[in-house]
Amino acid sequence: MPLDAHALLSARAAQLNARLADATAERILDYALRGADLSKVAMVSSFGADSVVLLHLLSRIDPSRPVLFLDTEMLFPETLAYQRRVADRLGLTDIRVIRPDPADLFVHDPNGDLHDAHPTACCAIRKVKPLDLALLGFDAWITGRKRIHGGDRAALPVFEAAGGHIKINPLAGWTGTDLAAHMDAHDLPRHPLVAKGFASVGCAPCTTATLPGEEPRAGRWRDSDKAECGIHFDGARIWPATGGA
Repeated sequence: MPLDAHALLSARAAQLNARLADATAERILDYALRGADLSKVAMVSSFGADSVVLLHLLSRIDPSRPVLFLDTEMLFPETLAYQRRVADRLGLTDIRVIRPDPADLFVHDPNGDLHDAHPTACCAIRKVKPLDLALLGFDAWITGRKRIHGGDRAALPVFEAAGGHIKINPLAGWTGTDLAAHMDAHDLPRHPLVAKGFASVGCAPCTTATLPGEEPRAGRWRDSDKAECGIHFDGARIWPATGGA
């Protein structure tokens, strides 16, 4: 992306933050969808542990808005069932299921075990590349990231410029208590794995339950230095050179 274009996006994100950094999540979402002069906006959702909160807010503003769901073909069966249940319950009418390219899987992960040797390469072909391609038709996207996740997310802004898009994080400042209170107040269905100790839910081979006192994402890629799948990394992308870890 040209530096001047990125500078313009960064300036736009800064303007939005100055206006809405302290606004409610619903106000942020409403403005992003209706008043921010962002013509093509999608939500990206994992339908994970607390995804239903943001999806619920979206359903009250625009249930026909595109929701991109990354099916890596390694998700827990519970997640796939939960995705269908939540979409039906909330009346979301444009769920777009994004899957990896079969040719990439054939070349780079024919046995389905790339995650063992090269987890970052696995994420690149199963998540990063499919989402990058799906987002080509949009100028902004909404995420469910929060500062309570820790790590690089601890200083997460509400609006940011990344990869040629404006990224919108309406729940950036929400706490676990806020999320639980919203789910209780609106009787929203919980992901079935939460009751089994999963505070964050990703792909089945790379996600474990979270232990008491750990950060919510501690069960992702446990016992490794990896903390993110890569879809939120700006700059050079790993794909299509997926051979490295």
